[in-house]
Amino acid sequence: MNTDLQNKIALVVGGTGEQGMAICRQLMQSGARVVTDAPDTAAAGRLQQIFVEQRLEIPVYAVDVTDYDSCADLINTIEQDIGPIDIIINSMDLSEAIQFKDMEKEHWDRTLTVNLDALFNLCKQVAAGMGERGFGRIVNISSIVGRTGQSDLTHYATAKAGLHGFTMALAQELARKGITVNTVSPGQIATRDLLALPEDLRHETITKIPAARLGKTDEVAYLVDFLCSEQAGFINGADIAINGGQYMH
Repeated sequence: MNTDLQNKIALVVGGTGEQGMAICRQLMQSGARVVTDAPDTAAAGRLQQIFVEQRLEIPVYAVDVTDYDSCADLINTIEQDIGPIDIIINSMDLSEAIQFKDMEKEHWDRTLTVNLDALFNLCKQVAAGMGERGFGRIVNISSIVGRTGQSDLTHYATAKAGLHGFTMALAQELARKGITVNTVSPGQIATRDLLALPEDLRHETITKIPAARLGKTDEVAYLVDFLCSEQAGFINGADIAINGGQYMH
């Protein structure tokens, strides 16, 4: 499934993750000019090499998304090198399982900084320009945990729930300017980390999913791709679950 994203410039934040990479590939297949990021120069080089091997023309920029000025520099550089950003996918993610009784302030701060502060740092740089041009798509990747909560992930659940609050408020503010802001909340997706779990734990996870399987990164990417299209212009402020029926709301 491909939408028509010809002549659109898309920034996928969190491109080093498997989900982020799948989104990069899908948007490019739909015709967008895709760029992505990595946390440092070494990681950017490794990701760039992967894209070269896959014959994908996706520039990778090194940036600290938790630093406001670094994000401003990133957007300025992309706009100088390629052009103004029409689409931004915020798929940065940090999840560290730790019981609340053992959680230190640094665990809390780090999780909220990566998952929430970075969201502000990046959207702040692109929203005004999108409004001036009369088109924009902002898609924020949350998690089923933001809806259900989860033991050992108090900080992560807080951040991911807060992410959708950001989405709803910004969607209302930008709607009349031709910009949509939506959240996508994946459930259990077949990434390397999940597939590396012992077989009994994977089986236990799958038994909780009515679809009786794990999701695929490409399925998340297809959904994101559609939300970026002209056809999705009346979907705004939504939190779209993609979890095989594990949690419905």
